[in-house]
Amino acid sequence: MLSELTLTVLRLGLLILLWVFVFAVVGVLRGDLYGTRVNRRATPTPARGTPAPPPGEGRRGRAPKAPKPARKGPTRLVVTAGALSGTTLPLRPAGTLIGRSPECALVLDDDYASGRHARIFQSDDGTWMVEDLRSTNGTYLGATRLTEPREVAAGSVLRIGQTMLELQR
Repeated sequence: MLSELTLTVLRLGLLILLWVFVFAVVGVLRGDLYGTRVNRRATPTPARGTPAPPPGEGRRGRAPKAPKPARKGPTRLVVTAGALSGTTLPLRPAGTLIGRSPECALVLDDDYASGRHARIFQSDDGTWMVEDLRSTNGTYLGATRLTEPREVAAGSVLRIGQTMLELQR
């Protein structure tokens, strides 16, 4: 037969194990209800004591580059329909990811969007392209489902699930 001390330690251990299980369940439910926490990327700031470059000089003492000539293609992406209606996002030549994943530039709250759904980027010749990243429900340019990267211009309308996006100048 077990001693009184051993029985008390076993009861206490089971009680602790039960509470660990309860907290684990609450943590999973909290994650499902409130989603993933997205940490904003901070812009790098100079270390304390580091002098700022004089006005008119960029990094490493070079003069800033001359501004690029105005682009003829789209410069921003506007959500015209869906949960994020009215949201505007500047397009980046390196690429703008769209999807449900927190790593995307435009995070969609749309059940029909994939984690990494589509990408809008500027090709080497300066034209803007959109490509579907093998999403489940597809990306539509107008009424056409994308199967390969396609050129887009200002005024083009994209549909991802129930979200409508328009490229604007």
